[in-house]
Amino acid sequence: MTREMTPAERTAVTMGFEEPDRVPLFLLFTIYGAKELGLSIKEYFSKPEYVARGQTRLLAKFGGDCVTPFCHSASEIEAWGGEVIFRDDGPPNAGRPPIRRPEDIESIAVPAVEESPSLLFGLETIELLKREVGDDVPIVGSVLSPFSLPILQMGFGAYIELLYEEPDLFRTLMAKNEEFCVEWANAQIDAGAAAISYADPLASPDMIPRDLYLRTGHIVAGRTISRIRGGVATSLASARVLPVLEDLAGTGSIGVGVSAFDDLAAVKRQCAGRLTVLGNLNAIEMRRWTPAQAEAEVKKAIAAAGPGGGFILSDNHGEIPWQVPESVLLAISAAVRKWGEYPIE
Repeated sequence: MTREMTPAERTAVTMGFEEPDRVPLFLLFTIYGAKELGLSIKEYFSKPEYVARGQTRLLAKFGGDCVTPFCHSASEIEAWGGEVIFRDDGPPNAGRPPIRRPEDIESIAVPAVEESPSLLFGLETIELLKREVGDDVPIVGSVLSPFSLPILQMGFGAYIELLYEEPDLFRTLMAKNEEFCVEWANAQIDAGAAAISYADPLASPDMIPRDLYLRTGHIVAGRTISRIRGGVATSLASARVLPVLEDLAGTGSIGVGVSAFDDLAAVKRQCAGRLTVLGNLNAIEMRRWTPAQAEAEVKKAIAAAGPGGGFILSDNHGEIPWQVPESVLLAISAAVRKWGEYPIE
């Protein structure tokens, strides 16, 4: 009988475009750990120990192949001087943008990781997770791309106006954001993260025209990813990836998160041997699935993208909602073991 691989081994083999013992499963929990520990979301994010404990408990319960220290995107905005707004049953959101006027871009200071409590919280969480899982389970860190971060820094409307009308201020902001993103990503790698998820939703043509992305965010991504000292997978946070897949392959990414609106089989064909595909279970619809539906969706995704390796089953966004029943998550885990064992028929 072939020895069962560790999650780290399984992930490494599939990312080498070979077939491991089974399809890896990345269940990316953020707020769900609070539910597991019986804490409010705000209390859960008050101590790194809570987040690390939630991650390891969920790993044991649902049998995934990674853990993540990521809490919420607003933690980066908090480092820039913004605020965090907590909810009872959903991820925390960023409050009032720290850049109130375009001219503030010239004076806003780049946060230092070592002086930002919200970022130090994340690094301590990584260190705690590393003590628990060692090298057997990948720890997946996360950054907001320099190009998409301004949506939270200054608001979507103001940022779009900046993109079109203020090229000099845009370049100034990108220089500051790139410096921040690289330092934050490398600090996570140094603390023990195995890879970085590079969240760049504005790269999708669902958000802006592709030609605008190629003139702006694509160049930013290439510069930024080349300076990160570890593997980087790009996520467009539920937005379609297929129309810009070739562009993303040129940024230095080694993997790509796939939307539920993408044709998973088409993405896999285009990525074969170049990019690892992560996706694409619909996390919003997952809230209403039955266990039988969960199994059917897992089976369909594995059939579309599993053969030949290069595929990690995950949700389409990087966030398992609070409202998803445990029975559905257990069914997903069981279905991966039932239908994802190689060779896939």
